Amino acid sequence: VDEHGLKIQRTAQNKNIPPQDHCDNISGIYKTLWDKWDISNDRFIRTSSRRHISLVEAFFKRVSDSGDIKMGRQQGWYCVGCEEYKDVDKDVEHPKCSIHQQNLEWRDEENLFFCLSNYQTKIEKLVNKEDFILPITRKNEIVNFVSGGLKDFSISRVDVDWGIPVPGYPDHTFYVWFDALLGYLSALLDDGGDVSIDRLNLVGWPASTHVIGKDILRFHAVYWPAMLMSAGLELPKNVFGHGFLTREGKKMGKTLGNVLDPQLLIDRYGLDAVRWYLIRDIEFGKDGDYQRQRFVDIVNNDLANTIGNLVNRSSTMARKWFQNKVPTPQSSYDNNLKNGISSLIDEYKQSFYRLDFKNASEVILLLANKSNTYINDREPWKMIKNPENLPSVANDLYTILEITRIISILLKPILPDLSNRISDQLGITSKHTQWKLDLLWGKLEAGSYLPTPTPVMNKIDINEEL
Repeated sequence: VDEHGLKIQRTAQNKNIPPQDHCDNISGIYKTLWDKWDISNDRFIRTSSRRHISLVEAFFKRVSDSGDIKMGRQQGWYCVGCEEYKDVDKDVEHPKCSIHQQNLEWRDEENLFFCLSNYQTKIEKLVNKEDFILPITRKNEIVNFVSGGLKDFSISRVDVDWGIPVPGYPDHTFYVWFDALLGYLSALLDDGGDVSIDRLNLVGWPASTHVIGKDILRFHAVYWPAMLMSAGLELPKNVFGHGFLTREGKKMGKTLGNVLDPQLLIDRYGLDAVRWYLIRDIEFGKDGDYQRQRFVDIVNNDLANTIGNLVNRSSTMARKWFQNKVPTPQSSYDNNLKNGISSLIDEYKQSFYRLDFKNASEVILLLANKSNTYINDREPWKMIKNPENLPSVANDLYTILEITRIISILLKPILPDLSNRISDQLGITSKHTQWKLDLLWGKLEAGSYLPTPTPVMNKIDINEEL
């Protein structure tokens, strides 16, 4: 969380509390919400920490030593909400921010500037690379911005007490965006070792991918790389700008009264339902639209009917005909369903490399659909009536149960709770995932006990509006 800036300072003043107390409260909310959403993190970084401040000071010295800092004067219309100067037509008397719908404030002050113009050629070459800005639909906006000519940007403020003081410049604090971007570096260095820029290549820098909101793509695809170049550091391999979420086709906002409360959503419908809908229905990188009826249909059809039914029916048949145990397949058994699994697992993995979580979820669903279709075609409830078919039924059910186990593994990063419930249904006690081993065929132990089946996913019903 980036915690400095005029917006934070004013919000705290309006609440009659110190900015640090306000930030402590907000950071606590973030931590709690992440836990409830089952979103894990290696480290939780706050830019008000002493280690981060030390990194900012060291980085500034490098940039200054490169000759890329100058003193200048900044004039223009400023949005406190965006913490950014806006381009405004000179004929507009009372301009507003298009995002926050608040009046812009006129500024005329002395600031320190980063000489972004020194990097025009290098940044042009960077943003025109095929795979630096992702998804590709976001690229033209940035290319056009850069081709218009890069202007030096201010990196300090003189009217903001709640900020990191600029060494050697009394009354100046770092502009929040200069400070916040460096949080990516201080995060990596928050490993107990020295806060040394020289250690960055030992702790994970450069990043493979920066995932950010599309509205701040310019900061990450233009300003940030230039700052890194100035400091003599490697650049992220790419920057990925994700989209916004609307509701029933309309932009969400307090004035419209249609804000979707994430906490209320998971309290009412459960974490699995919400996570699945967002990942399954919205292509990451594009704008998405929450639609109430579609939410219900997707969750019920995919999780309750397709995956949930597969788990329940395969486990029930195996328990009924094989003494409550996983059937033992015959040594000669082989089928087309089993043979196609490897390629689908590869597609799933490649989807994650591309940040195509929608396709990854569709691979899981395809596995479940194929398995349900296979059961319907084979009709084991008819085959079992002939004792000679017992080996074939054992082979078929082992195949389906093993695919169900693989589905539980593939669900792990998307729906960890549902993944664990499916594992429980298969009698698997260990929840630790070793991807290379666990996704190999045949890891479900034949002859192991199958617990009494219970629904792994209940259908949801929306009776009232959020």
